[in-house]
Amino acid sequence: MNNGTRTEKRCGYVALVGAPNTGKSTLLNALVGSKVSIVSPKVQTTRSRVLGISIIEQSQVIFVDTPGIFEPRRRLDRAMVRAAWQSASGADLVALIIDANRRVDSDTQRIVEGLRENGRKSIAVLNKIDIVKRSSLLLLTERLNEQASYEEFFMISALTGDGVGDLSSYLARAVPPGPWLFPADQISDMPLRLLAAEITREKLYLQLHRELPYSAAVETESWQEFDDGSVRVGQIVYVQRPSQKAIVLGKGGQRVKAIGAAAREELMTILDRKVHLFLHVKTREKWIDDPERYRDLGLDFDA
Repeated sequence: MNNGTRTEKRCGYVALVGAPNTGKSTLLNALVGSKVSIVSPKVQTTRSRVLGISIIEQSQVIFVDTPGIFEPRRRLDRAMVRAAWQSASGADLVALIIDANRRVDSDTQRIVEGLRENGRKSIAVLNKIDIVKRSSLLLLTERLNEQASYEEFFMISALTGDGVGDLSSYLARAVPPGPWLFPADQISDMPLRLLAAEITREKLYLQLHRELPYSAAVETESWQEFDDGSVRVGQIVYVQRPSQKAIVLGKGGQRVKAIGAAAREELMTILDRKVHLFLHVKTREKWIDDPERYRDLGLDFDA
């Protein structure tokens, strides 16, 4: 490789697709080196397309974290799955993230077939190798090779970082030549108001994922910046039933205070400034069928 090739700028979109809970958001944060997507043990935490931007060598790699692809049953499910497939179809590269501990389940099989039908080649990324025996990984690789043709295989642990560097280097070389599309210091295209709402939603799920339906939502209602650099953020937590509101509030409002404190602490770390966060819990029975909520999330209401 000559010096001219080594210094050639590259830029491209890489879609991270996979079944729910395969670790796509954890991997995105590891690839970008900063938190741009929320992580939760609850399935389908990622609802819309999240862009994470990383400079790797001379390449600007734009990662698209997509909602998990599964068999949709409701309007929100259909909208999220459509958003995931749209991101995959428009990307320069597709990385299929597979939970190595779960093997090839029905959701992953459906994605493999969908990629093949659309003529999209992809790389296979076996995640969570830190909890799987090597012999099982080799058997899984053989099975995947029997089902489809992959450009490359990677075995990683997004949680520990094992193998992530090799994946990053490959993607830096694989994206097409071209000028960078974002400033060098930008790591996401997500507005701060939406990022703040997502951080609070993560804390909500981390504390209540066994008690609260995944249809809960968080909206940043107000954002006021002060001369001393601090910011006052007002948010609304929407639930569908009064019984869910009681769960979020907790006895004497202690649960919502704990959620707010955890969200505020992380926001201060990310924003590097003092944050005053105020949460209000409201019941909105049919928010999940409100077209405005879908527009906020960048989803197609009519999917």
